[in-house]
Amino acid sequence: MLVKSKAKYIQSLSQKKLRDEENVFVAEGPKIVHELLLCKNIQPVEVFAVQEWLDTNGGLVSGLKQDQVNVISESELERISFLSTPNKVLCLFKKPTFVDKDHQIILALDGIQDPGNLGTLVRIADWFGIEQVVCSKESADVFNPKVVQSTMASIARVEVVYTDLPDFIKDHASLGVYATLLNGQPIEKVGKIKSGIIVTGNESKGISEAIQQLATHKITIKRIGEAESLNAAVATGIVLSHVL
Repeated sequence: MLVKSKAKYIQSLSQKKLRDEENVFVAEGPKIVHELLLCKNIQPVEVFAVQEWLDTNGGLVSGLKQDQVNVISESELERISFLSTPNKVLCLFKKPTFVDKDHQIILALDGIQDPGNLGTLVRIADWFGIEQVVCSKESADVFNPKVVQSTMASIARVEVVYTDLPDFIKDHASLGVYATLLNGQPIEKVGKIKSGIIVTGNESKGISEAIQQLATHKITIKRIGEAESLNAAVATGIVLSHVL
């Protein structure tokens, strides 16, 4: 049975301030929860699942204490879920920990505010083996439940940090700074790179002027049709497929 105070606590984690204070995030659904429970750099805090999920996945939570695993009904899951269609299991996790290291390829996000876009960009970074994503402070929070769901567990493998992006780029300019713009050099002429900060801009405003001024390379995807622009995540995937 789900106690009222616990349901209220889980719902309060929709707020970034409380997620930061508690150092936790929420993940939902069999696929993402299964994958995160297998990750060594993420610690599960508490599991809330219907009996059907536990009957099939009991081994995944066998190492947890009894009070960390809660059997709940479908209606109780609906009460705590952040999804439009709740799916069998919700889990609270401690935020992932990462080993400090130098990264030769970094994806920088300048003001990405759509949760779905941010989660997809983290997933794209994971696909191309990029281990660090650096976001401007104006970007959406990667531990927002909607972002977590969009990452599809890539949140465990890609370190996402928030900082003053111009300062970060200045400090790492020796890697090369590739700004994705409408008026840059076609990516097919750029060739493969072994190091660099690849910058993707805000969904509507693009890359800020301050960061454009720091770019050592301005690159673009050649437009053949009449579309005004590309979705930020789609454009980033195309760029990475050419330069990595």
